Amino acid sequence: MPHAIALLEKLVAFDTTSSESNLALIEYVEGYLAEVGVSAERVMSPCGTKANLIARIGPDAPGGVMLSGHTDVVPVAGQPWSSDPFTLRDGDDGRLYGRGTCDMKGFIACVLSMVPNWVKAPLQQPIYLGFSYDEEIGCVGAPSLIKRFYEHYSTTAHVIVGEPTSMQPVVAQKGATNLRTTVTGQEAHSSQVNQGTSAIHVAARLVTFIEDTMAALVEEGRVDEAFNVPHTSLHVGKIKGGTAINIMARECQFEWEIRHLPTDTFDEIYARFEAFCEQLTGELKAKGKHVDITTEPLNVTVPGLADRDNDRVLRLAKDHLPAACCNHAVAYATEAGQFQGQGLQTIILGPGSIAQAHQPDEYIDIEQLEACEAFLTKMGKALEKPADAG
Repeated sequence: MPHAIALLEKLVAFDTTSSESNLALIEYVEGYLAEVGVSAERVMSPCGTKANLIARIGPDAPGGVMLSGHTDVVPVAGQPWSSDPFTLRDGDDGRLYGRGTCDMKGFIACVLSMVPNWVKAPLQQPIYLGFSYDEEIGCVGAPSLIKRFYEHYSTTAHVIVGEPTSMQPVVAQKGATNLRTTVTGQEAHSSQVNQGTSAIHVAARLVTFIEDTMAALVEEGRVDEAFNVPHTSLHVGKIKGGTAINIMARECQFEWEIRHLPTDTFDEIYARFEAFCEQLTGELKAKGKHVDITTEPLNVTVPGLADRDNDRVLRLAKDHLPAACCNHAVAYATEAGQFQGQGLQTIILGPGSIAQAHQPDEYIDIEQLEACEAFLTKMGKALEKPADAG
């Protein structure tokens, strides 16, 4: 455990906020792996300032496990931290504080701490490491990592995405899409409301429709009680518009999200909004009102993780976890659905609680790191058998 904590201290010290480069951290991990004889491959971002990293420990053989984690973290600006977010602090309360300790450099530190042992072990199945960039802004980096991994490394490895799950296996997650809608109306003096079209008023009707759509999905019975929010959720997080109280607003813009159940699809849910926009625009234009509504996605849809095609990876996890562990589903998005979409058996399992992620004074309990290391140790032992040994 001291080795994992020392590694976590190193990892936290790299400011890998998504707006920044992660190359310094990637270079550090490459050097660490090289010291124990493990080579790694970079998969660069299109801009060349960020990279994914893939490495293999053990034989080039069927089966094995990919341990996946993202290297980026969310911003600290505006948060009331009690200490430097990029300096690991031992709180003397069994917790380690710092940005990324929980989400998810704690997992990466545990994985890296095990590498020297795995290098010496008689592995019959490989252990792969996959560290990505820009997960926090829409799982941007993982697709190129997954494509490279599937085409050049393995089509049969199982995947464990080490997001914070309190070391409980997660078998399902929601998909997520962020959107920006811009309403353009027609300015007029507010005393002459018949001469203009308020973009704010139109946007308000759209926002109300978004919330009503969520209620309609529940009424239709499209629920999954495995999730703590058991339905597809739609939420408007930002809105701005207008220039003065006595001017009918020409423009209003709002940003919103759709977090869909694995059994729903983004296209299906968004089509309802799109149809309402067409209906509303038509009604207004029939009254001589000018309005234009455009919506753009802010990220490629992050697919959900469905509870299917996961029997072997789930058995591998549960065989090496405490007997009390049970399956869970989460509302937050991860890269797991992207791995599953490539045909790889995937679950989410990692140290720490999502309740601490993205918070000021983010922390991870040391006992969670210990539980993660214990699991990884047992998992490594299991991979000393060939893939067809059951």
